[in-house]
Amino acid sequence: MTPRQVLEAWLQAFNAADVTKLASLYHRDAVNHQVANEPVVGQDAIRAMFEGEFAQAEMVCIPENIFCDGEWAILEWKDPQGLRGCGFFHVQDGKIRFQRGYWDKLSFLRLHNLPIPSR
Repeated sequence: MTPRQVLEAWLQAFNAADVTKLASLYHRDAVNHQVANEPVVGQDAIRAMFEGEFAQAEMVCIPENIFCDGEWAILEWKDPQGLRGCGFFHVQDGKIRFQRGYWDKLSFLRLHNLPIPSR
């Protein structure tokens, strides 16, 4: 799959909260680094991350722009509540090797009435 095809499959699986499909889109040793959190390493750990996140909040990713360049797909997104962010997906051999995401964690926690960690 091309980086665009992988990203489109990722969007479909994310919006369906299909953690099995999401995990299958990553290399076994992939890294998912949402910069508001510590990096998550490995397909199994990424799957567990998604399971935990979908158990906490209903998340929807609405693509605003998709850009592709070589092995990279870049996504600008929003959600129905107005949160915005972007993600960078390094795709090799038809799977995500590395993902980095930028979004406002405090806004996310407030929008979903989740506890705000104390320092």
